[in-house]
Amino acid sequence: MSGRTDFDPPPDTHAEDAEDAEDAEDAEDAEDAEDAEDAEGAEGADDADDADDAEQDDDALRAARRARWAAVGTGTVLALAGAAAALLRLTGSTPVLVPAAYACGAGACALAAVLGSRGRTRRALWLLIAGLMVMALGDHFD
Repeated sequence: MSGRTDFDPPPDTHAEDAEDAEDAEDAEDAEDAEDAEDAEGAEGADDADDADDAEQDDDALRAARRARWAAVGTGTVLALAGAAAALLRLTGSTPVLVPAAYACGAGACALAAVLGSRGRTRRALWLLIAGLMVMALGDHFD
């Protein structure tokens, strides 16, 4: 704002004459009548909204179920793979740190599978990542 005193407000903020004021009141009355009609028609639309909400809830439940199954399946497969690698490395001539890393990573993935089955899929994802990183660290020491 420049602080000028000769500033006039925009033309839409004040009525030039009485006819414009009456037209504005008529327009407001017409909008109120349309709003009332929309409210009556909205009651029928509520049923459609309820159906859409139920469909969205079903989609959300399916997505949650898929996330749980994915966490459980991935955690189980990685835990079995880590346990098998730990047993194979234990029979070889590798340092003890290698099979221990595989076993710890497998344990983390197994815990992630349990968390995933209980619906803690975000925590399960991060635990899967951590377990896989521990197994990769064990492979690095091999």
